[in-house]
Amino acid sequence: MTESSENIRSHSIENARHEPQGITYAGYLSLDALLNAQNPRSDQHDEMLFVIIHQTKELWLKQILHEVALAQSLIRAGNLVPAYKSLARVSRIQSVMTQSWDILATMTPADYLRFRGDLGSSSGFQSDQFRRLETMLGLKDPRFLRFHVERSEAHAALVTAIEAPSLYDDALRQLSLAGVPVPEEVLNRDVSQSYEPHEGVEAAWLEVYRNTEKWWPLYQLAEKLVDLDDALLTWRHKHVVTVERIIGRRQGTGGTDGVGYLVETLKRRCFPELWSLRTQL
Repeated sequence: MTESSENIRSHSIENARHEPQGITYAGYLSLDALLNAQNPRSDQHDEMLFVIIHQTKELWLKQILHEVALAQSLIRAGNLVPAYKSLARVSRIQSVMTQSWDILATMTPADYLRFRGDLGSSSGFQSDQFRRLETMLGLKDPRFLRFHVERSEAHAALVTAIEAPSLYDDALRQLSLAGVPVPEEVLNRDVSQSYEPHEGVEAAWLEVYRNTEKWWPLYQLAEKLVDLDDALLTWRHKHVVTVERIIGRRQGTGGTDGVGYLVETLKRRCFPELWSLRTQL
């Protein structure tokens, strides 16, 4: 070994001693596991992009669920202002997820059809994290539980979300506690059911929007919720356009009506009165 090689080796060993508990970038991020988690089922070049796009979305969904859970705990405790940060972060992440459809759209119909058959019946329709997000925002549908029976932890997490108050339930409770009248039947509703619009709730939010200085924290909370709903709708719309661009009106791999099903989801609103009240202002 040359003197130069020995110096390099000694320098590397010395640096390793100064690393906290031997932590490296790759080790901290579990890069070996992460970068070996892509397992395309065909030899088609574009399948790697398809896999990475969807895996990345699932990672962002994990962070979104993490932020929504924190926001809910803060709101339930009456700490509305600190919750704004998490809700704003979710909106930013949603924007990144929406932009990723443009990357997927670089894949032509011919590219996709070369490996589509290898996907079997798998579909983003079956994403437990996306269903849990919808559920936490108030769009509850126990029919999706059947897709996760074989994954006990995912199934249990979705059941827990269905049985718990949604983010909107938490916001309405704080609206009531602040002194804005909210119908008792809404406050005491079965939270395992999907939220349905109520004229009394619209009237409550109208009070906030007509007197923003008095109800400023609630007004800001409401607008953060609208940001989430807006971003979710934008994501859904871009999803529709991308799918139609790539597969047209074909049936989805998960057995859905493809674009037809996705178009129907554009009608959903997590916080309906925060949209309808605008006509009344």
